[in-house]
Amino acid sequence: MTRIDFHILSLQDAEAAMLYACRLTEKAWRAGHQVYLHCDDVETTEILDRMLWQYREESFIPHSCHPADQNSVLVGCGEHASEHCDVLVNLALEVPSFFSRFKRLAEIVSQQEGKLSASRERYSFYKNRGYPLKTHTIKG
Repeated sequence: MTRIDFHILSLQDAEAAMLYACRLTEKAWRAGHQVYLHCDDVETTEILDRMLWQYREESFIPHSCHPADQNSVLVGCGEHASEHCDVLVNLALEVPSFFSRFKRLAEIVSQQEGKLSASRERYSFYKNRGYPLKTHTIKG
């Protein structure tokens, strides 16, 4: 069964959520996990792609927006998770239809008005289906 972690940010802006997703992705990738970053749309995917190249000067996270090497991080939207099935980082408003094939799911929760209510709906969705849920409050 997929383990689901909600990372609750104290900040409201969308960039903070994406920066946190980059940090979380780097940590998971360095620990040897295959990571898929799931976004709502192509525009957000492209922004996140650029952020992964430059979010930390001393960091390098091999990634692609197209299924490629299983050792690289995949960034995408829609139903394009490829063969990745280890760690899913969700930045989308909806529950990804394919989430259950991943071992772990990280839900990034920002304090933005519309996104916060969507996060609560996703939490209820998983809870009502009996998934193990953990919450992490992230300061700053």
